[in-house]
Amino acid sequence: MTSPDPAPFSEPTTAASTSAVGQATLRRSLSGWQAVGLSIALMAPSMAANINPQGTAGSVGRAVPLAFLIATVGVLLVAYVFVRLCQRFNHAGSVYAFVASTLGARAGTVAGWSLMGTYCFYGVVTSTAAGIFGTSFLQQVGLLSNPPGWMPFLISGLVLVLVWLLTVIPIRGGTRVLLTVEGVTVALILAVSVAVLVHLFAGTAPGGLRPTWSVFTVAPGTDTSALFLGVVFGFLSFAGFEAAATLGEEARQPRRDIPRAILGTAIFGGCYFVFVTAVEVMGFGTSDEGVAAFTHSSSLLGDLGTQYVGAWVGDLISLGAAISAFGCALACAVGASRLLYALSRDAVGDRGLGKVSRLGTPAASAVVVVLAMYAIVAVCAWGAGAAAMDVFLWTGTIGTLILLVVYLVTTAGAIRLLFFTPPRTVPMWELVIPILALAVLGYTVFRNVVPYPTGAGAAFPIVAGGWIVLGIIAVALVPRLARFAEREELTDATEAPRAGGAPR
Repeated sequence: MTSPDPAPFSEPTTAASTSAVGQATLRRSLSGWQAVGLSIALMAPSMAANINPQGTAGSVGRAVPLAFLIATVGVLLVAYVFVRLCQRFNHAGSVYAFVASTLGARAGTVAGWSLMGTYCFYGVVTSTAAGIFGTSFLQQVGLLSNPPGWMPFLISGLVLVLVWLLTVIPIRGGTRVLLTVEGVTVALILAVSVAVLVHLFAGTAPGGLRPTWSVFTVAPGTDTSALFLGVVFGFLSFAGFEAAATLGEEARQPRRDIPRAILGTAIFGGCYFVFVTAVEVMGFGTSDEGVAAFTHSSSLLGDLGTQYVGAWVGDLISLGAAISAFGCALACAVGASRLLYALSRDAVGDRGLGKVSRLGTPAASAVVVVLAMYAIVAVCAWGAGAAAMDVFLWTGTIGTLILLVVYLVTTAGAIRLLFFTPPRTVPMWELVIPILALAVLGYTVFRNVVPYPTGAGAAFPIVAGGWIVLGIIAVALVPRLARFAEREELTDATEAPRAGGAPR
């Protein structure tokens, strides 16, 4: 796992890069593997596999792998959209720039604002997950016998402090450490998954459990709406696969490396999540008792590792998942700070939140983003009296609903640009891919509001929609917020080169 920010984890320099007019700009120093690292970090596969499936199980029971399979199809369709757009544009604003270039500045600003909101909510999701896993690890190794309910919040608060520091201050070698921990934890998870399968096929699993294809079917009485409520947590697990797009101004070869990072992460995530969730459900059992144990586990792979291999394996996976969650929170903060930086840069120029620090990072934007994360936690925990797991589930659902709308708008813009704006550079038959993406995304959103959820879930569409509407109102009342600037960093590969060979 790695941070997306080359500045926090790259070689220290004395000053940020400067443009032709002497203004500080982001450094173009990021390699292809670092771009992959951003998407992997924000997706955080070891953390996601340990906790996200529980949100799905609450809606679909044993059919968790089916929900993740549907999410995989949707993500691969959306990945096509991002790959095609990143082959033509590179910009720190990601979907902000993509939508502004295809549907207009106002739509782009709202899309950028919305994605920034998703990253802020996901920063809460992942920092809270770090608190949950960290508390579980301390309990497993005997340092805490009966942890209080506020312990995950304490750890989460400390995590956000570190997130802020690493977002604005260069730390040499940090990316390699986080990437190594994530890689080791994912490898350990896969090894435990294989061990569980061996026991299932050999008939030596606890309780005489056996492998079954029923994990890819819904239990009787589960309707389509419930299935797609569960799919939301599948999308949550993939969320961030497109985050490398925010590094368009920092990658050395953005048109090659960014699309590869996005597509490769989506393919890996699909194979990984479907396989691991299938093993998890079978390892706990598909009965009502097994699904209940699955839903209430504090660390899915940690518990399976302890049960099927040894306690030390479960401890390592829980610790690795906590570090993975920290890395994901860091990636969320970096992605959100770049979006806020890009939005502010076009609205007010290279000052305030649109300014890059001498260290080459949008430090002011990073402060605002992390404070927003603290505010969301405060509203949920103090205002609504939510426990740590509730905060995780609530903010995960809200952030994903916002993200699905962002994907819908981005896909609509890509259709207009790629197939109905000359010069057309892709085959017309490929139009079916983004249309299918619209269908999967739209149906998922529809099923999350019809029938309208009850209980705590009734607030999720309201908060998600409110965040988007707030962006729309702001753009309508203050038009200069939508002053999207076609900067040197946003280049279209289809345009004719200028004198000297550089594309406009």
